[in-house]
Amino acid sequence: MTTDTLPRVTAQPGSKQRSKPRPWGQIASQLFLISASVLWLLPIAFALYIAVRPYAETQKYGYVSLPHHLTLKNFTDAWSQSGMLHFFWNSVLITVPAVVIVLLLASGVAFVLTRVNVKVNISLLILFTAGNLLPQQVIITPLYRLYLQIPLPSFLAGSGLLYNSTVGLILINVAFQLGFCVFVLSNYMKSIPEEMYEAALVDGAGLWTRYWKLTLPLCRPALAALATLLTTWIYNDFFWAITLMSSGDKRPVTSALANLQGQFVSDQNLIAAAALIAAVPTLVVYVLLQKQFIAGLSLGSSKG
Repeated sequence: MTTDTLPRVTAQPGSKQRSKPRPWGQIASQLFLISASVLWLLPIAFALYIAVRPYAETQKYGYVSLPHHLTLKNFTDAWSQSGMLHFFWNSVLITVPAVVIVLLLASGVAFVLTRVNVKVNISLLILFTAGNLLPQQVIITPLYRLYLQIPLPSFLAGSGLLYNSTVGLILINVAFQLGFCVFVLSNYMKSIPEEMYEAALVDGAGLWTRYWKLTLPLCRPALAALATLLTTWIYNDFFWAITLMSSGDKRPVTSALANLQGQFVSDQNLIAAAALIAAVPTLVVYVLLQKQFIAGLSLGSSKG
């Protein structure tokens, strides 16, 4: 009885076993992400540290010093002295309509640009995209004069003008955010299979039905992601509120922080506490729409 044996493989004298390369790229990327996170969170942590310290203590020992006493009094004082609830409501009156109008207009324009064959589709898309490249400060002078000349009904603006009105802030935010949303939604809608629209046409679906009942439900993740970004951007707006709004009681919460600053002395501890309170609504919106926000970003990156 014979048995077959496998040939013995002997290593050559000069050969060496290859070792796996060390993942230096992964280590470097992890260190970079950790460093970026620390640098991003450091100002927030420092603002929180200043907000929980008494003003007298920071005046005596400086802002960069070990704490002797921590308190939440700055938060309660900031809430009561600045009228934070009133300015929160002002921000809601500006942010919510602006976000809804932007998403409705942008989704409609993107649907026409991607699903309706018109010769000027590409030109319109370039026009909307180019609008994002225009700095806000460039048009502030003609825009300011234009706002002083456009009349509004008394039930929309007490001053009778577009200037110093909530409608004026809504319109300018819609104008500047529309181009970006059209660009994002048009690219997202291009990833929807054409066969779905052909089947809808066979079933007799009109243009409005294809937009409202077919396209919008499929674009829900992208709309949620854009809603999160728009809420953050419009809510945190400071430039337009200061420039196009003269009445302090009509301004949003970001510009209301200036009410806590005195003419000669500024309580930075109080201002830091107020700024942290003002940032809470954006965090709440992100937490509520976190799943949709991440789904919108991931789907948008994997399609197309």
